[in-house]
Amino acid sequence: MSHFAFDIIVCGSLHLDIMVDAPHLPRLDETAVGTAWGMKCGGKGGNQAVMAARLGARTAMIGRIGADDFGTRLLAHLDEAGVNRRAVETDPVAGSGMSVALVDPQGDYGAVIVSGSNLRISPEHSAQQFISLGGASILVLQNEIPEAVNLAVAKAARAAGARVLLNAAPARALSAEFLDQVDILVVNRVEAEMMSGLTVSDQASAEAALPALGGHACDVIITLGGEGLVFMAKAGAPHRLAPHKVAVVSTHGAGDSFLGTLAIMLSRDTSLVDACDAANRVAARFVSLTEEQRAISSFRADAESIMKA
Repeated sequence: MSHFAFDIIVCGSLHLDIMVDAPHLPRLDETAVGTAWGMKCGGKGGNQAVMAARLGARTAMIGRIGADDFGTRLLAHLDEAGVNRRAVETDPVAGSGMSVALVDPQGDYGAVIVSGSNLRISPEHSAQQFISLGGASILVLQNEIPEAVNLAVAKAARAAGARVLLNAAPARALSAEFLDQVDILVVNRVEAEMMSGLTVSDQASAEAALPALGGHACDVIITLGGEGLVFMAKAGAPHRLAPHKVAVVSTHGAGDSFLGTLAIMLSRDTSLVDACDAANRVAARFVSLTEEQRAISSFRADAESIMKA
């Protein structure tokens, strides 16, 4: 039995996203007339915490929101999913993180993000929060908050015996000091290209990029969407996993379903091979469902069945 209070603790961003359907992306000085808009709770950190909790993991979130209506909505979203959010603090000055995205009928989009309170997370206090929460087997990090925060929390987690999973999105230069604290690095093909300097277009080229991403210092996983994924355990041999062919309804949230499943499997001390296989299959199931189907308990049952297989 784990001595940690949680399976997974996520330290990361919380954003409220405003989505606008537009006939086309406006040109300079143009005012386009949209057809619909809606709000969606997001931020890579919040999304991954919610997914892990919905898949059955004991999950807590470390983050920061503003004292505004957006922050209230973000907290309610965490509550609805069952994420422990007592380490999500309210900033008295900066507003909640948010974005505005314009989406055209072809699915192309342009977006503006305002990080707000996410940039005011305290490194030292966040590290203390990991300990005060009772720790977790897996700490999940992304690149939407300052590296100083990620580094501080990663050091605290490592010292407590946890493993650190970094979803290096969006891609950015990372210090050697921080990378030394990472146990599992997960990137998509775009992030893999930006971080390795190599072209990543298929499984063969992704496999060639693994060593350049730290494949001899930590476990590395490169996801390739409909083309599966490649991965390599620390100082091990590269492996490929083929995609699971499904009728795709929507790929939105596929990465979060993969990350959530992967974190859960790793928290159970599952091998990297089995963790990647389960995450690959759960993500395939996820993209084959509508938003309504994803929200009901049958998806969790499907995911639990896959993770136990």
